[in-house]
Amino acid sequence: MSRRTAPSSPALSTAPAREQAPRAPHPHPHRYRGRVGALACGAVPVLAFPAAGQAWLAWVALVPGLLLMQRAPGPREAAVRGWWFGAGFILTAMYWLLPSIGPGLPVIAVLFGALQGGLGYAVHRLLSPPLTTRRTLLALLVVPAVWVTAEYARSWHALGGPWALLGATQWQHPAVLALASAGGIWLVSAAVAAVNTGVLVLLTAVHRAPRAVAALSVVAVLAAGPLLFALREAPVRTGAVTVALVQPGIVEDPQERFDASARATAALAGRPVDLVVWGESSTTADLDQDAASLDRLRELSAATGAQLLAGEDARKADGRISKDAVLVSPSGVLDRYRKIRLVPFGEYIPLRPLLGWISGVSRAAGENRAPGTAFHLLPVTDRSGGPLPVAALVCFESAFPDMSRTAARDGARVLVYQSSTSTFQHTWAPEQHVSLAAIRAAETGRPAVQASLTGVSAAFDAQGRELARLGTGDTGALTVRLPLTEPGTLTWYDRIGDVVPMGALLVTAGAGVAAWRSRAGGRAADRAADRAAAAQPSAPAR
Repeated sequence: MSRRTAPSSPALSTAPAREQAPRAPHPHPHRYRGRVGALACGAVPVLAFPAAGQAWLAWVALVPGLLLMQRAPGPREAAVRGWWFGAGFILTAMYWLLPSIGPGLPVIAVLFGALQGGLGYAVHRLLSPPLTTRRTLLALLVVPAVWVTAEYARSWHALGGPWALLGATQWQHPAVLALASAGGIWLVSAAVAAVNTGVLVLLTAVHRAPRAVAALSVVAVLAAGPLLFALREAPVRTGAVTVALVQPGIVEDPQERFDASARATAALAGRPVDLVVWGESSTTADLDQDAASLDRLRELSAATGAQLLAGEDARKADGRISKDAVLVSPSGVLDRYRKIRLVPFGEYIPLRPLLGWISGVSRAAGENRAPGTAFHLLPVTDRSGGPLPVAALVCFESAFPDMSRTAARDGARVLVYQSSTSTFQHTWAPEQHVSLAAIRAAETGRPAVQASLTGVSAAFDAQGRELARLGTGDTGALTVRLPLTEPGTLTWYDRIGDVVPMGALLVTAGAGVAAWRSRAGGRAADRAADRAAAAQPSAPAR
C-alpha cells in the first residue's frame, strides 16, 4: 500500500524562511596589523641618522617597510601602508619638535607621510611576486625616483624645508658624499633607496635573472660614490684662513649670554685669527641702535685683529623682530644679512589666525619674526686685508641646498652657519643639524663651519670631512684652520643644480601615467568582455 504525502498547509507554504544569513568574512582580517607594522618600520631608518649614527643601516633600513608594501593584498592597501610608513618615519625623525609644536607633530607626520603613499603603490605594482627581470629593472629606477620625489616635495620651504633626508645619513662618509658633489643630497638619497630596492629583490625573487640584475645594481651603486671620490680631482687649495667658533652654552639671561661670548672672544687675543663667529641670537641688542653693545664688539674685533660675525635677534626700529648675521670690525657695522627662511612654528606660525592656538600649548613662536628679502655675501677680509667673501646663513638655512649653491656661484670662499639649539639641546636635533654643514660643504666644494650658541659647533673641509668640533657639553672658542679652494671652483652640483629631483619627478610622473593607462586599459577590457558575454545567446534548456 502506497503512502501519500500529506499536502502542506497553506500557512506553512507561505511563511518566510527564518534561516540566518551567514556573516561575510572581513576581506582583509589583518589589514591593520600590516599598517601598524609599517608605522613601526618607519622608525627603523631614523637609527641611521645622527645621533644614533648607524649609517650602514640606511642601506637596508627601508627593506622591512618595503616588504610589507610588497606583500599587501592590493595596490590600494600598499599605498596606505606606504602612508603609515612615511608617518612613522617623520614622527620618529622629528620627535624633538614636540616642545615647539606639541600636538601639531602627529598632524605633520600624517600629512607628510601621505607623500609616501606613491612609494607603496609603486613597490606593489612592480615588485609583487612573481618578480621578473623587466619589472626589477623598472623598480630599480622608479622606486628611488618616487622616494626622492617625496623628499623633494616635503622640502619646499613653505612646508618647513628639508629635514631628515635619507642621504644625510652618510654625512660622515666623504667617499659616499662625492655623489653629493655631482647631484646634491638628492643623488645620495636616490642611491640609498636604490640599494634598499635591490636588497628587497635579492630577498624575495625566485628566479636567478632578477636576483642577478639586483645584485649587479647594488654593487654598482655602492661603488659609484667611492669611485667618483677616487677619480675626481681634489679641490685645488689656495691658502687657508683661521676661524674661531664661539660657543657659550646654555645661558638664559641675554646679557650674561653676550658677556660669556665676549669673554671667550677676548681670550683669542694674540692668536692669528681671521674671523670670529658667534652663534645665532648671541645678542638681543639692535646693533644699529645700541651703541654700548656695538662698542664692545668693536673693541673685541680690535683686540683679536679679526672681524666678528655676531648673531643678532632683536626688535628693530620698525617694531618687528628679525634674526641677522652682523659683520663688525673696529670701525663698526660693515654689513648684515637678515634670515630669509624662517623655522615654521619656531620663528613664525603659518596661518596664525587659524593655528595660533598652538603657541598656547607649546613653545611655538608667540610673535612672527620678520624675514629678509634677499641673500647676499658678506664682505669679510682676512688679517692681511685680502678679500674673503663669506656666505653667512642662519641656523635652519643650512638645510637648504639651493642657498649654499647660490652662495658658491656668487663666489663665497667659506660657508658660515650660525645656530642655536637650546630648546632641543638634549635630543638628537643638534647632531642632525651639524651634519647638514658637512653635506653642504661636499655639495659646493667649499669649507663650512657652524658656530652654535648651544648645540654642536664644528668645521668641515671642502669634501665634507670634519676638522674640529665642540659637542653639546662644551663651551669656549674653537679655533680651526680652513684650507681654501681656488676662487671660482664649482662642483657639478653647483653648475647643474637640482637635476636629480627634476629627473625623479619626471620618472614618477611617467610611471603614474603608465599605471593609470594600464588600469584604464584593464577596465576597458573588462567592460568589453562583459558586453561580449551579454551578447551571446543563452544555452537551450535540456
